[in-house]
Amino acid sequence: MSTVELRRRLIEKIQNTKDERILEEAYRLLELDTDDLGIYKLDDDQKMAINEARQQTKNGQFLTEDHANKEMDEWLNK
Repeated sequence: MSTVELRRRLIEKIQNTKDERILEEAYRLLELDTDDLGIYKLDDDQKMAINEARQQTKNGQFLTEDHANKEMDEWLNK
């Protein structure tokens, strides 16, 4: 979807919504200034966890979305 099309669809949604909470949230999101967000600094534990997860993925130690959903369904139905 192009930027022009996305903008058009957003404007249409905004014009048609009656829910004030949605409008407030949309306004809040559009007010975010990415320059103010800064760079997120990871601590050593977070870096280690990310590296471990990357290694697990390389080793094939992960669940597909389908498999994870199946496990959750089985667990919830116990």
